[in-house]
Amino acid sequence: PWYEAPQFGVFRRLSNRDDWAARWERFMAQERLVPPSMLQPLETNLVSEVLPQTLGVKLEPNESQHIQLGRRSQGLELLKSFLSSRGRYYQKRLSSPLTAFEHCSRLSPHISYGTLSMREVVHTLRNRRKAEALTADWKRSIRAFESRLHWHCHFIQKLETSPHFEMAPMLACYEPLRQGEGEFNVQYFEAWRTGKTGFPLIDACMRALRQTGWINFRMRAMLVSFASYQLWLHWQRPAWHLAQCFTDYEPGIHYPQIQMQSGTTGINALRMYNPVKQSQDQDPKGQFIRRWIPELLNVPDEYIHEPWKMPLSMQQELGCELGVNYPEPIVDHMTAVRMARAKLKDFRQSVPELRAQSKALNKQHGSRKRTKNNAKKVSKKPIDENQLKLF
Repeated sequence: PWYEAPQFGVFRRLSNRDDWAARWERFMAQERLVPPSMLQPLETNLVSEVLPQTLGVKLEPNESQHIQLGRRSQGLELLKSFLSSRGRYYQKRLSSPLTAFEHCSRLSPHISYGTLSMREVVHTLRNRRKAEALTADWKRSIRAFESRLHWHCHFIQKLETSPHFEMAPMLACYEPLRQGEGEFNVQYFEAWRTGKTGFPLIDACMRALRQTGWINFRMRAMLVSFASYQLWLHWQRPAWHLAQCFTDYEPGIHYPQIQMQSGTTGINALRMYNPVKQSQDQDPKGQFIRRWIPELLNVPDEYIHEPWKMPLSMQQELGCELGVNYPEPIVDHMTAVRMARAKLKDFRQSVPELRAQSKALNKQHGSRKRTKNNAKKVSKKPIDENQLKLF
């Protein structure tokens, strides 16, 4: 007999989201199960001790040299340190790769693999809130973190309800987008995948991810946005690459988020990240960039975000000649964004069924908000896709 224990606040055969938030709360409010002191091994006649070679299974070498440690003890220690010290400025420091590695919880791999349970994290978080009077910083950060625990399950529920989101666009009418003959640029993809696009923050984030197995959410969104809009790459191959990099890979979060950031959902504003502005905002002195791109180690602060603006004589003097020591920008990012905007506008105008499909998708998968009197849920309206935002 096959028995599947419920995990997270995700529910089988859910037809819509009208009661989802309340069900999530009921599930999380249940008493935690007492973990066993040890797991009994399977009977030897039920499992082969050696994986049959005929399966053709081969593990590829992993380049991650700074990967997060596993084990339940590590997860418990992370949870304790986050709720006692590291998480105090979580809300303020989660967006910059300079501070996110330390001030984000880093619990996601443990939740993905089950060394910590979601209910365990929720209970511990709420007990922390009740234990003592919290400063304003702690209140904001705990509230922000708890909201992300809800979003965690919200996105997994999407893939549970519609498993085809892994292979097809959430909005069916987007299937032809970026699918033209010969339109996938392998050269662009390889430059993006290996951290050699010529845009320092893009490359630093990709190299950090490949070495550590983790990067914070804003930088994940920026990487996907850059691949989707500036490089105009179909979302699926970048999604597969990132899935192989993430230590905390969770398909239920990964694929809906990939599609959100690449603009194929129809119910989310299209966010086009400006790699230079993000670099200036999130790593103003280039500390993160220099850590992961040693080619730019000696570049002055004024050029670290746009090294292509350095005079050639300075490039040669610093040993950072573009096209020799570090790539030239693979595209003009502002021109590429304008072209992406125009393509999206033309595409949307050519698809009369887009609005109807968007409304249907939102009815099934959109989040719900409570009214002021908390008596019933109301559906969030689809976001107008004409809101093309440059970040």
